[in-house]
Amino acid sequence: MDLEFKSKFKDKFASEEKIFSHIHRGDRIFISTACAEPQYTIQALMKYVEDHPKAFAEAELMHIWTLGVAPYVEDRFTFNFRHNSFFVGDNTRESVNRGVADYTPIFLSQIPRLIYTERIPIDVAIIQTSLPDRNGYVSLGISVDICRAAVDKAKIIIAQINRYMPRVHGDTFLHLDDIDFIIHHDEPLLEYAPQVPDEVAMKIGKNVSRIVNDGDTIQLGYGSTPNAILSHLEEKNDLGIHTELLTDSMVSLIRQGVVTNRRKNINRGKTIASFCMGTKNTYDFLDDNPAVEFRSIDYTNDPRIICQIENMTAINAALQIDLTGQATAESIGRIFYSGIGGSADFMRGAVWAPGGKTILVLQSTARGGEVSRIVPFLDSGAGVTLNRGDIHYVVTEYGIAYVHGKNIRERAMSLIAIAHPKFRPYLIEEAKRLNLIYPDQAFIPGEKGEYPAYLETLRTTKTGLTVKLRPVKLDDEPLIKDLFYSMSDKSLERRFMEIRYDVPHPMRQTFVVIDYTREIVILATIETNGKEIVVGMGQAIKDPESQMAEVAFAVRDEYHGQGIGTELLSYLTQWAKKEGLQGFTADVLLENKPMLHVFEKMDFDMKKRVEAGVYELTMKFK
Repeated sequence: MDLEFKSKFKDKFASEEKIFSHIHRGDRIFISTACAEPQYTIQALMKYVEDHPKAFAEAELMHIWTLGVAPYVEDRFTFNFRHNSFFVGDNTRESVNRGVADYTPIFLSQIPRLIYTERIPIDVAIIQTSLPDRNGYVSLGISVDICRAAVDKAKIIIAQINRYMPRVHGDTFLHLDDIDFIIHHDEPLLEYAPQVPDEVAMKIGKNVSRIVNDGDTIQLGYGSTPNAILSHLEEKNDLGIHTELLTDSMVSLIRQGVVTNRRKNINRGKTIASFCMGTKNTYDFLDDNPAVEFRSIDYTNDPRIICQIENMTAINAALQIDLTGQATAESIGRIFYSGIGGSADFMRGAVWAPGGKTILVLQSTARGGEVSRIVPFLDSGAGVTLNRGDIHYVVTEYGIAYVHGKNIRERAMSLIAIAHPKFRPYLIEEAKRLNLIYPDQAFIPGEKGEYPAYLETLRTTKTGLTVKLRPVKLDDEPLIKDLFYSMSDKSLERRFMEIRYDVPHPMRQTFVVIDYTREIVILATIETNGKEIVVGMGQAIKDPESQMAEVAFAVRDEYHGQGIGTELLSYLTQWAKKEGLQGFTADVLLENKPMLHVFEKMDFDMKKRVEAGVYELTMKFK
């Protein structure tokens, strides 16, 4: 550090003994967040307490989260300190749940207001900063979050100035005049190494990437699953970032040019974050980089700001979700595990954003596969971090469930469909018992009922209409209902070979609860205003004795003549050949010339037999 500054501010460079003597019993002490924690200064404080065990009593240590050693929660310091965290970390979880440390549940966006209004007064702020620039300003570096409010309101500011702390742009600067005491100690910052995603996390990441669009502004948390998600976004274009936490994986996307922030309508061209947990390479990237700004957490996490960001996509994790859509990210039953954090802030803001969406991710099981994270109802004592209206998508390694706007029965079936297969029978039975789903809901357990995602594809019809062809899912009954009830009486008669005025639940579920090893139902879907609509459906049921399959299809009336039936039949033909089948059989009413034409123009060896007003077709593959 420049000797000129040390000379000019020599009173601030007091001995540690003198500095810590200004802390009194009952003081509330703020400590910088996570990787910005001033390790040397905290250790020096602990040594001071060891040398002066009665210097002060029950000082309250407060922060969002600690990553470093946390000696202040040790029993030997019970007389001197009481720890209070706004987010429970690994180092403090056991103490909080033993009742020897405290946890304050609150939206992170609200903490600065509590500090500014002195509902939570700050007596001492122990922070870590960069070296001063030529004008005497230091940067709060990688921890602005609630640190900005803490230094604005603290009676005493103790700053560890460290050349390893990057000079980060944004609402980060503090003048040496405003600091009461300075400890100059250079040491590498704490690092949070990226967690390598496992196979399950990678599957979740791939599923999430199907929801994120070019130009979206994203927010994510930390851990292996967010890293997997970010690794699957490398083919996207012009993403933006507005997040509370910046990580190595996000910076990697910036370096690759995937994140440009060009399409952001707020803070265009800027990556906005509140604090960082990363490694030295990321800290070096942040140093004096005007493309990245760190702002106070009452800005980054303010739902009123978030809801103005076009195409805001909030992606957050949960510990458990129930079949009604309630999720907890903070506790396992009565055990405090983490905290409300910023997930509720971002999810509620993104719900209201133009084109915004919320994505909740979780692995389908916990404890090595022993328990399901998707449950009938949240465990007793669990905190409801996200309520039933906060979530658009839920993603596991088994698929994507869209629950926004769905009734309880529909969302229960959607969530069961993405639960771990071994827990689905239990969830079905519990949902029946609790009257969440139809009492006669059918279900096929095991591999026979496993959704064959590999059969999904896109096709373009002769008229240029692009449709997604995919197998039917367990929770598709509402889409099947919409398809059938959109059809005219004549179309229903042609599909079911009888006059029908309704297609009730018992009949509908035979189309969605299927044994994929013996039959297939393929839906042709389009998306309109974010909603999936079934415009056609094809079905093939194997006859193992003849090595043939009975085939039928139906198309929504307003889409007749657009080639959808041809695409469905072509796809079913490919499927049947791969299954080793020799051909199809079908029954077609004599007056149903359009359907007969679709069969005739395929390259089949066809035989027709007329019986009681019906063509009985046998079609062998060539």
